[in-house]
Amino acid sequence: MDTENLVEFARSKLRVHADSQKAAEMAAYMKTDQPFYGVSSPLRAAIGKELFAAFIPKTREDYEAGVRALWSGEHREEQYLALGFARKWKRFISSDSLELYEELIREGAWWDLVDETTSHLVSPVLLKERVSVRPLLACWIDDECMWIRRAAILSQLKHRSETDEEMLFDFCLKRSHEKEFFIRKAIGWALREYSYYEPERVEAFVTRNRELLSGLSYREATRVIEKVKKEKRE
Repeated sequence: MDTENLVEFARSKLRVHADSQKAAEMAAYMKTDQPFYGVSSPLRAAIGKELFAAFIPKTREDYEAGVRALWSGEHREEQYLALGFARKWKRFISSDSLELYEELIREGAWWDLVDETTSHLVSPVLLKERVSVRPLLACWIDDECMWIRRAAILSQLKHRSETDEEMLFDFCLKRSHEKEFFIRKAIGWALREYSYYEPERVEAFVTRNRELLSGLSYREATRVIEKVKKEKRE
C-alpha cells in the first residue's frame, strides 16, 4: 500500500473542511494541546468512506502500515481516521494485530483514543480468541501504564451475555484500590454494562465488595440495576 498517498489523501480532505473555531473548541473539550483541524464527526465519517474505498489493504502488512501512517499525523482527526481504518477491515482484526492495538493505547494515552481502540479492536479479538488472549489481558491489568489497565477493565464492554464474569469481577477487584479517576470510572462502566444482562449478579458483587469499591465505581455500577430488574419482571 502507498502510505504516502494514503496520508496525503486524508490530509487534503481534512484541510478542505478545516474550521479554526471548531478546532479550538474540540481541543478544549478534549483537554489536549494536540491540534485539531476542526472537522466534525459526520464530515470525518464521509472522508473516511472515501478513504476506505480508495485504499484497500490486501495484506496484514498493508493494514498495519496504513493504520500507523495515519496515526502518525500531527492532528487528532488523523488518529481518528487511523482507528476508523483499523475498524473497517474486520478480517484483519485478530490477535495477530494486538501488538499494534497495544501500541495505539500506549501512545494515545487519553480516553477517546484508548476507549475506541479497546471497544472496537481489542474487545472483538478477546471475544473471538478468548483462550489465547486472556493471558495477555491478565498482564495488562497489572501494567504500569494506567491506560493499559483501563483497557483491560473495559475489554469486555461489547460482550453482553458472553461476558467472562470471573475475569470481569477479578479485574475490577484488582484495581479497586486505585484513586485514579479513569480507573474508578472504568470499573463502574464495565460493571454497569454487564448489569444490563445480569443485574442480580452485579448487584451481589458490588454489595459484597462495597467497602473495596470507590463511591464513583459503585454509583456507576448500580445506576441501571433497578431499572433493568423492573423491566425483566414486566
